[in-house]
Amino acid sequence: MSFTDKFAPEDFYFSPEGYIVFTEAYHLKRGYCCSSNCKHCPWKEKKSSPSDSSTTSDTDINTTKP
Repeated sequence: MSFTDKFAPEDFYFSPEGYIVFTEAYHLKRGYCCSSNCKHCPWKEKKSSPSDSSTTSDTDINTTKP
């Protein structure tokens, strides 16, 4: 099972450099802004609340090569 098998096809694509880029659909499913300046973040104008403790290590996935 590869890393990308846990995501729906509409959740991501590969950049020309080979990085995983999450789509707006993925971010909406996740439900919060991770403050990592993601390319397709639907909350770009908003910052996540400092009291939001649900941020996990998946915030850096958008810069991880497969």
